[in-house]
Amino acid sequence: MYRKALEVVEEGRARGSLRLADVRGAEVDVGGRGHLVDVLGGGAEFEKSWSGRTLLRIKIKAEVDGVRRDYEIAFGRYGKDNAAVGYAAARSDTPGGREADAERFAAPVEALTGKRPKIRRMKDGKIVVVCGREHLDGFTLYEELAEAIRRWLEETRR
Repeated sequence: MYRKALEVVEEGRARGSLRLADVRGAEVDVGGRGHLVDVLGGGAEFEKSWSGRTLLRIKIKAEVDGVRRDYEIAFGRYGKDNAAVGYAAARSDTPGGREADAERFAAPVEALTGKRPKIRRMKDGKIVVVCGREHLDGFTLYEELAEAIRRWLEETRR
């Protein structure tokens, strides 16, 4: 019982204790290839969707294998269980096209959260990166994102 209480206290201290810019030179293996990730900054903000749903938009500025880009994930609550799911589209105007961009997008997410996001290929050729609640929990370790994530989870809870 004491060990469990100690773990809970340590986890509480860890929330919001890191900075995004502290992640430099992280090596991540995505799709069988190694990627070098330098996170330069980021933030989180609320937004109303066209349907009136409150979205959490997480923005991460990172350099992956020498390609600098602003990555953006939009989290919403979906399904009958109100699950927190984040979606991001891979762009075709980046070096290497959509496939390479999806891999580069997954690299900073995995470097920051420790979990690899799912990469979905659509019939129309689009590639979507999907993040779940475990990624959102991983993002709460960072000072720039922790408060906005906590508020969004409280506001969108049923």
